[in-house]
Amino acid sequence: MGIHGVQRLAPIAGMESAAGSATGGNNSARVQGAENGYQLPAEEIRAIVDAPPTPSLSFSPNKDHILYLQRRSLPPLSDIARAELKLAGMRIDPEYNTRSRMSFYTGINIHKVLDNNTLGEELVMTGVPEGSRINYCCWSPDGRHFAFSVREADQGEGPVTLPSLWVAAVETGKARQLLGAPEYALNTILDQFSWIDDTTLVVCTIPQGRGAPPKKPLTPAGPKIQSNEEKAVMQNRTYQDLLKDSHDENLFEYYATSQIVIVSLDGRAQRIGSPALYVDVEASPDGRFLLVEFLHRPYSFIVTSGRFPKRVEVWRPSGEIVKEICDLPLAEDIPISFDSARKGRRSVNWRSDKPASLYWVEALDGGDPKNEVSPRDIVYTEPADGGSPQVVAGTDLRFQGIYWGDDDLALLYDYWYKTRKTRTWILTPGNPEKEKRILFERSSEDVYGDPGSPVKRQSSIGTYVVAQFRNSAGKKCLLLDGYGASPAGNVPFLDLLDIETGEKERIWQSVKEKYYENMAVLMAPKGDEDLTVDNLKIVISRESQTEPPQYYIVCWPEKRETQITNFPHPYPQLKDLKKEIIRYARSDGVQLTATLYTPPGYDPAKDGPRPTLMWAYPREFKSKDNASQMRGSPFAFAGIGSTSPLLWLAKGFTILDGPTMPIVGEGDEEPNERYVEQLVASAQAAVDEVVKRGIADRSKIAVGGHSYGAFMTANLLIHASDLFSCGIARSGAYNRTLTPFGFQAEERTLWQAQKTYIDMSPYMYADRVKKPILLIHGDEDNNAGTMTMQSERFFSALKGHGALTRLVLLPLESHGYQGRESVMHCLWEMDRWLQTHCVNASGSTSGPASQTDAPSGTGGGSAPECAPTARKFACGFGPLSSL
Repeated sequence: MGIHGVQRLAPIAGMESAAGSATGGNNSARVQGAENGYQLPAEEIRAIVDAPPTPSLSFSPNKDHILYLQRRSLPPLSDIARAELKLAGMRIDPEYNTRSRMSFYTGINIHKVLDNNTLGEELVMTGVPEGSRINYCCWSPDGRHFAFSVREADQGEGPVTLPSLWVAAVETGKARQLLGAPEYALNTILDQFSWIDDTTLVVCTIPQGRGAPPKKPLTPAGPKIQSNEEKAVMQNRTYQDLLKDSHDENLFEYYATSQIVIVSLDGRAQRIGSPALYVDVEASPDGRFLLVEFLHRPYSFIVTSGRFPKRVEVWRPSGEIVKEICDLPLAEDIPISFDSARKGRRSVNWRSDKPASLYWVEALDGGDPKNEVSPRDIVYTEPADGGSPQVVAGTDLRFQGIYWGDDDLALLYDYWYKTRKTRTWILTPGNPEKEKRILFERSSEDVYGDPGSPVKRQSSIGTYVVAQFRNSAGKKCLLLDGYGASPAGNVPFLDLLDIETGEKERIWQSVKEKYYENMAVLMAPKGDEDLTVDNLKIVISRESQTEPPQYYIVCWPEKRETQITNFPHPYPQLKDLKKEIIRYARSDGVQLTATLYTPPGYDPAKDGPRPTLMWAYPREFKSKDNASQMRGSPFAFAGIGSTSPLLWLAKGFTILDGPTMPIVGEGDEEPNERYVEQLVASAQAAVDEVVKRGIADRSKIAVGGHSYGAFMTANLLIHASDLFSCGIARSGAYNRTLTPFGFQAEERTLWQAQKTYIDMSPYMYADRVKKPILLIHGDEDNNAGTMTMQSERFFSALKGHGALTRLVLLPLESHGYQGRESVMHCLWEMDRWLQTHCVNASGSTSGPASQTDAPSGTGGGSAPECAPTARKFACGFGPLSSL
């Protein structure tokens, strides 16, 4: 069977070539079709993107029902085009009083898990208005009901209906509204709702009688002033959507302020407490108390709401304040190191193994990793209804989390980013005098040494605690769920771990050929008794290169399997694609990995090399050995997202997806000190490998990436331009002096590592870009560091040096693209670029590798001479009729 879809394009009217402009000296020649607004890619790409998505699954607490949460494909741009406020690091829909750009479910179907482990007939939830947008679906502790919010579709005339709280019974599938406008409209901006017990919920609502939003004064009350006269050190990353003035502060308070309401399933509702900016309201496991967290002034113009002053209190469900746990001040001065932490009590939460006990963490080093203190962090616990704080444990690394079991068992995790050291400790919470002991210690980069994570089960009080088993010898064990990374790829497993001896017994493992399997759910009954393997029941997912994930119930001791889903292939036109994980070496000996995809029917011996798209994202490491480890499975299903490079399999391309680009800095060396050198070496090795295999023509290899992958793409077209025919850079950052207080995994500031920042910045070497580069960016990018200006300024620099380049700004879009019109146009642009500058690239150099002018980690050196001239192709977007 041959390959179809790789087409040579006829010359595009108005398009410039390396030899000059088809329109004479016009610097803004339009591309044919662009003036007509949004474009659609080829049908073979469009059909995959528009395919209905597979539903999400949610198991009830008792594991006797499953919800199939239905989704739609891409939303229309009109959904994204709604009014939007950018406040305190978040984006708000002022009409719905929710976060903006929210995805949602379109419907819910219910299946009962029968005694024979098959599923009963599908029950479609009824009662909600047509076109409802469903969010925040959550089960009642007893699994008899589930609650969710509903936003009714905007009819385009008059005010929208504010979000409401609904509840449905699993036995009947009938849904009914529990709270709604005008009296109890939901406010889901900072928090939403949760169950207190089987029949009662605590809900954040819009305060009654709130009035109209504050209007911006026509005349400013005074200048905008920020001061640091106290000479405090405040280093923060380039957060976006921050508060800018007192009007923004007032708007933030107006929309984020909520009133707590307690509501029962019979509809009785009671307001408690005063309106405030509640960020978390959670009931104790026994339902007798509420843990309440809320923000308050003074706010900040340089950090997001997560660092605003926050008070944490314990209340009774009546609204009575039992006690204050802490009142944290504004946190503008947290060091930029990943090992830093906020001062004061943090991570305040309920213990899942107790009816009503709190725990929290405090940093003894003031949250600054430069301060040498032992211990650094201390974990405390305290009953909600009295008593004084008791020390649970101290950590010399930064506290990372804790899994509660019972008075005899808890697992404490600590971590240090600088060294990548991660440790797991066994604690005896009921006997704090007993010394904690280490269970695991390894590098977080060492995936081969990952022992897995402890599986949790539902306790008798409805919380999730560490599942405890008894092995055949009657010894207490943990059940560890691991990815099973190995040189042959991931082979997930379940191990019984003897808590005392550390001995392991493997009770289940994914098959090693054809399929990739992993555990999805432990189907243990609610309770506190120890489990045994003999009555173990789990749900696994199973997939292959050509078969999408399906779910099976597996029962011990026979490990009998029952298939419970039969989802169709989401894109059957690509079901016969070929996938292979390939391994190859970099010049310095680091072993690299990539996933190689070839289109259905492709035979390298008959069809020869194909145009190839390489899509990657660099990552930093502290060890060459760990950077060399294999990650992923050769048997996992090839999922294709709406902007995935795998879409070009439908056009006959070969795709090299995720070739590892490790940037290694061992010992005291920072990885980015040799970023360019190692990036080029990785790219050279990847290109050489696909050419050696005969599936790629050296003159027809394109490189691309999103975000940090876009940054990589620009660097490769500067420092290794002879490796690629063209590049596609989406939503990237290109001038690191605009992110002066760190970026990605870089913890040093511009002033500490000035040369590194400059050497890594493609903007500084725009004069060396000699291959076509397509820049795509959301016009409303909210990601820290990748503001839209990065692409605009880089494009101006490229155009100023005659580079063949094109800038596409997608109106209304953020860091990831959501609107169907935007996504389709993005794909049209990418396809056009690939057809023009990869498929139709002139010449063939599939023989020996040419010499790459790779600098020695400084970003210096001269790029090879090639195609010197080109100008901007302007995108003439017309006005949006839906706005």
